[in-house]
Amino acid sequence: MMDFALAINTLAKNIFDANREVGWWDGSQRVGGDSVVLDRYLIPTKIALMHSELSEALEGFRKGLQDDHLPHRLMVEVEFADAIIRILDTAGYLGLDVGGAIIEKLAYNAQRADHKREARQQQGGKSV
Repeated sequence: MMDFALAINTLAKNIFDANREVGWWDGSQRVGGDSVVLDRYLIPTKIALMHSELSEALEGFRKGLQDDHLPHRLMVEVEFADAIIRILDTAGYLGLDVGGAIIEKLAYNAQRADHKREARQQQGGKSV
């Protein structure tokens, strides 16, 4: 599983490096090595853009649309990819270990009582 985490973190770094190179991070404040000084609007703006990709995915799913730019693919599929790209880009900027967090969260969720089928089927259980 650690190879999986490393692959995700490497992808995040590669996405961030490519986006920084073409100017998507111009104006951001980076201070030495991995330390980051955040503009109070920068990260919330990036999170809002992540959300907008998911809203587009929902609309594509609801309407059964093909993507405009990749017409051989479903819009929901491409918008999910866009959301993941935006998430990993921001994780790369922040130097986050999203790969490790995914592995740990999957292990944690596997042990959660409220994630078990029998708990979900009870009155008031997580159905969605």
